[in-house]
Amino acid sequence: MKVIIFEPEKCSGCRTCELVCSVKHTNYADPMRSLIRILKREEYIFIPIRCRQCEEPWCEIVCPVGAISKDKELGTVTVDYDKCRGCRLCTEICPFGGAQWKVKDRQVMMCDLCKGDPACVKCCPTEALQYVEEDEIPPAKREKLFAIYAGLMETYKGVVR
Repeated sequence: MKVIIFEPEKCSGCRTCELVCSVKHTNYADPMRSLIRILKREEYIFIPIRCRQCEEPWCEIVCPVGAISKDKELGTVTVDYDKCRGCRLCTEICPFGGAQWKVKDRQVMMCDLCKGDPACVKCCPTEALQYVEEDEIPPAKREKLFAIYAGLMETYKGVVR
């Protein structure tokens, strides 16, 4: 299964990924409608916040109407908007801030990896975002990525949602 990984030392903070994502999913160049958000952690450290496509998504478990499901083929978490009632339990349970309530659209949205062809990765001018096979990530890089996200969760505890 393929996943998006992020290398913060390559990110310039340009936020092009946010604009491209919002256009791709809503036809508006509006970062507030993007399914990826770039947070500034320190002076020159930027971190993307998006759905992590969890193996066992908590958002799916808490959804009272079964609107959230995991696509086993692509590995993406998807929302069925015909079922979703906007209770926002998924936004409260996600530890990564990946389920986002979009006020302008009046719905919960989360990254769907652009159905296997992520626009944010394709547009990243510094290649800070990469779409790779999960089992091909070297152990050292996996540990580095884990440390980045563990630090992010501690820094933004309660703020990301």
